[in-house]
Amino acid sequence: KSEELFVVYRRVRQLLDEAGITVVESEVGELVTSFQMAGASLTLFWLDEELERYWTAPASTPAFRKGAVPEAGQGAAPGEQAEYERAELPAASAASREAAEGVQAVLEAVKAVLDENAAELGRLDSVAGDGDHGIGMQRGATAAAAAGREALAGGAGAGTLLQLAGDAWADRAGGTSGALWGMALRTIGARVGDDSPPDAVSVSAGIAEAGQKIMQFGKASLGDKTLLDVLLPFSDALSEHVGAGFSLRAAWERAAEVARRSADATAQMLPKMGRARPLAEKSHGTPDPGAVSMALVARTVARQLNEREPGPEPQETVREGETHA
Repeated sequence: KSEELFVVYRRVRQLLDEAGITVVESEVGELVTSFQMAGASLTLFWLDEELERYWTAPASTPAFRKGAVPEAGQGAAPGEQAEYERAELPAASAASREAAEGVQAVLEAVKAVLDENAAELGRLDSVAGDGDHGIGMQRGATAAAAAGREALAGGAGAGTLLQLAGDAWADRAGGTSGALWGMALRTIGARVGDDSPPDAVSVSAGIAEAGQKIMQFGKASLGDKTLLDVLLPFSDALSEHVGAGFSLRAAWERAAEVARRSADATAQMLPKMGRARPLAEKSHGTPDPGAVSMALVARTVARQLNEREPGPEPQETVREGETHA
């Protein structure tokens, strides 16, 4: 609570003064909160002349305000006016704009399924975390779908729509998972582009690239009980089936089943990364919420692809002497 934060800050300030450190415009309050989690966080950073200018400047965002920021067109220098204007969407082919409608349908379906499952994802997260995963995924998907609608109305191609949806997801979801989902959508969108509609090769390549970027960003790997324990097997299965000549629909459906099994398998793992790590033993027997939501989204996309591209399943090739279950 505020009074407790000020008590803590009073002592912090005393220690900084004793160390000869000059404090510039300290901020004390509920700045970066987490659902159902107690405690306080202290952030210190060193200012140079440029950073001090930005730190003390007025700001107006949904999560942070300082001073007064003039509205667009009021008090802004001519060269600053462009900051308030919406960037023009990149040119896109007719095929990509048409495909963007399908991408938007997927985003809407993902939003709907996360709305339905937000409480359960939060319950899973509360076993060894702070219980906000369901809310975060719900907020991210809602923002992504809204950004996609706006992009679609503006004539965006499939790749740009995915990138803008990724930005919105990361901005509104909060937390590490929000940043990772935003990164994934942006990476896939960049790979798909706006010249041609998304196909099996570009989508599978984008997902594989997203998996590598998430590993580099989050420093997690397979077996750490994170969303990567679903994303990486899913990506490998998707790439394998696409390489074997399967359509995106057929390859995705098979990979989504791999995702489901992989999410279930995380129940027997112990977390090695993130906020669940200190309560690792407590989470044993419960699947990772990030893995579960990843598999849930994969299955939702599979259903959407089946609705848009119905048809018989291609037969897998079985070499002589081999049997497939």
